[in-house]
Amino acid sequence: MAPIPAFSKILIEKNLKLSRPLVTTLQVNLGKLCNQACRHCHVEAGPTKVVENMNRDTYKRLAQVIQNSPSLKTLDITGGAPELNPNFRDLVKLARSLNIEVIDRCNLTVFFEKGLEDTPQFLVDHGVQIVASLPCYSRENVDRQRGSGVFEKSITALQALNSLGYGIENSNLKLHLVYNPAGPTLPPDQKTLELKYKQQLWDDFKISFNQLFTITNMPIKRFLEDLTRSERLTEYMELLVNSFNPAAIDGVMCRSLVSLSWDGKFYDCDFNQMLEIGVTAKLPKTIFEIESLEAFSHSPIVVADHCYGCAAGSGSSCTGALL
Repeated sequence: MAPIPAFSKILIEKNLKLSRPLVTTLQVNLGKLCNQACRHCHVEAGPTKVVENMNRDTYKRLAQVIQNSPSLKTLDITGGAPELNPNFRDLVKLARSLNIEVIDRCNLTVFFEKGLEDTPQFLVDHGVQIVASLPCYSRENVDRQRGSGVFEKSITALQALNSLGYGIENSNLKLHLVYNPAGPTLPPDQKTLELKYKQQLWDDFKISFNQLFTITNMPIKRFLEDLTRSERLTEYMELLVNSFNPAAIDGVMCRSLVSLSWDGKFYDCDFNQMLEIGVTAKLPKTIFEIESLEAFSHSPIVVADHCYGCAAGSGSSCTGALL
């Protein structure tokens, strides 16, 4: 295999530039604590990650910055299982009081954890948009990726959300599902797969949802380990490079987003965060160094070779395919 051309070099060759005009979305990783330990998890989250969680001091500073950031339109809360963090509900309440849209990236099974049974009703009460991971409509495939019994709990949770109004036609309560390929392939056409998901989940379980987001697996962390073990890393990187689509660059999520880690550090995206690739040297590094997210206006974006994943094929972002 010829050496992989650096992603930064490809951008220069194609006369493409990546910068952030304005921060309209703040993605906050509340921590790596999770009730699951999925094979493809780029966060390497799990039940043992009790220390890597946002503390109260960091939350308080985050709250101040959010209140001082008038350009902020969306708060995207992720983890781990963000609902396990004790600051989760206060963060949701604060954002909604400021009329900021809130997204909860939910694994669905967290609703069955002790003390969290009322979480669906809390999300309803505050009009939180749910983006829930369901890598397949097949029990076998889901349990293989996420653990035995996860599919059954996920289905039960989705049915409960439907009963509360989530994902129902003409409802303001939005429920989106997320698909990740099980192996080293690009996602199929998003709209086609969405129709299949909707048909299968309705026929089998009378479940409805709004949209399906197809997200490319990034060659980092657990997925990278899987690729290395199966000796398919070279094959996958060649696929990403050969599938590079310049048209996807305009829509990548980092153009309007900054990512904040559980310990208050800033990154250009969630994937850079997991690789500890910080923002460019001239930008503030932590939440304690700024008063407002305006500090990131008109700022450059740090890239690396995993960025090929966001620009391959139809493109990939936290809201699915870009094209």
